[in-house]
Amino acid sequence: MGKSLGSTLDFAEERIAELMLCYDRYIASCRYIRMSEVFAHIVAQPCSRFWVSPFRAAVVVGDMLRGRSISHMHPSRQEMFKEIYSRVALLRSKNPSASLFRLVSDVVIQPAPKFYLTPSSAKIMFYKAKREWYIQKKQKMPKLRLQLSSPQQ
Repeated sequence: MGKSLGSTLDFAEERIAELMLCYDRYIASCRYIRMSEVFAHIVAQPCSRFWVSPFRAAVVVGDMLRGRSISHMHPSRQEMFKEIYSRVALLRSKNPSASLFRLVSDVVIQPAPKFYLTPSSAKIMFYKAKREWYIQKKQKMPKLRLQLSSPQQ
């Protein structure tokens, strides 16, 4: 079973918030900012979880258990699923009666060693979120101006 074209991450907002937090921390720590290095640094940072749904991860890990190749995936996605697979295998050795979905669900909420994104993907996500934030802020501005300009009672 393949990934649905155009499928979205259930927790995309959480992921972008964590990505933006890493961005802010990195920028604050720099004496000189080299934008060419910013996103490469950010995607290599540990994060709170694996940013994949337990359903998708269970499908891919199940395929891997059946000997199916994941070589068609982007290298960063392959690396992520191999890490998830190795953690599932370790958990399975300790809990042989647990379902694959239960094991995968436990693994994907564990801290991940990195974001498993390309720097260019992170950059696109970051600037898209930033643009949406500015649009929302701009839409709120006329309301604020009206509140400030109306006479106080």
